[in-house]
Amino acid sequence: MKRIALLPEGTVSHEAVSYLFGNEPVQLQYYKLISDVFLSTVNGKSDYSVIPIENTIEGSVSLHMDWLVHEVNLPMQVEWVYPSIQNLIGTREEFMDKDGEIDLSKITKVLSHPVAMAQCQQFIKKYTPAAEQESVNSTVEAIEQVRNNQGKGWAAIGTTLGAAKYGLDILARRVTDHSNNFTRFVLIGPEKLQLSKSATQWKTSILVSLPEDFPGALHQVLSAFAWRRINLSRIESRPTKKKLGNYYFYIDVLESMESVLLPAAIEEIEALGCQVRVLGCYPSFTYEELEN
Repeated sequence: MKRIALLPEGTVSHEAVSYLFGNEPVQLQYYKLISDVFLSTVNGKSDYSVIPIENTIEGSVSLHMDWLVHEVNLPMQVEWVYPSIQNLIGTREEFMDKDGEIDLSKITKVLSHPVAMAQCQQFIKKYTPAAEQESVNSTVEAIEQVRNNQGKGWAAIGTTLGAAKYGLDILARRVTDHSNNFTRFVLIGPEKLQLSKSATQWKTSILVSLPEDFPGALHQVLSAFAWRRINLSRIESRPTKKKLGNYYFYIDVLESMESVLLPAAIEEIEALGCQVRVLGCYPSFTYEELEN
């Protein structure tokens, strides 16, 4: 049975990995910190780690990307997209008005993971304008803190799984600012993963470091893909952390390393004096594919 490390029970990561594996037998291992999720697989305590790396609203999860690049050497084995449905959670009786309706203006503090909090800013400002905002390590930690501090007017942003785990109420459902709020997850680990589902799309993620004092180097890198008609779904610059103004480029390529074209493109890029690191070649599942 595969051992899967992830953020605590009741988080979106928990919902997402349950959706990916369905009825396949896996052993879920929960960790409070994302660093512990990574290190669990590095140290052999788990076979794979579940890492959220990108969100529709907030873009890249920079901390997680930096861990993938700078702290560990674990290839991506599969990616999938899952809707991030956040809810406002608390104890209903705390916020009742005299007519028995929920009065969200009574909320004094809203707690959540910083990414989830950022996804709900319009709702928070409209319905809880006087509430303090506090970031914690995960949405389920926020829910636990609300449960442990009842009577103070606290509420959390999190999942229905998290609310059920701690016996709290859903004060408002689907409070994200945009309805098309999806999160991209990757499963990282040393071994290839066999799933019962088949993906129609494969991706390869690479890091490209450009040579110094090479005018037009990035243009030539992109040309290596363009003239071969290889599509890129993402390109992002991140600091190398070695020198101010020194960046690497993270690129998602809509092609498998098993093809003829992509290895040839990488060879051409390396011939320019660039350094290329392959972070993984993996099946990519859309939410619609997992639904069917």
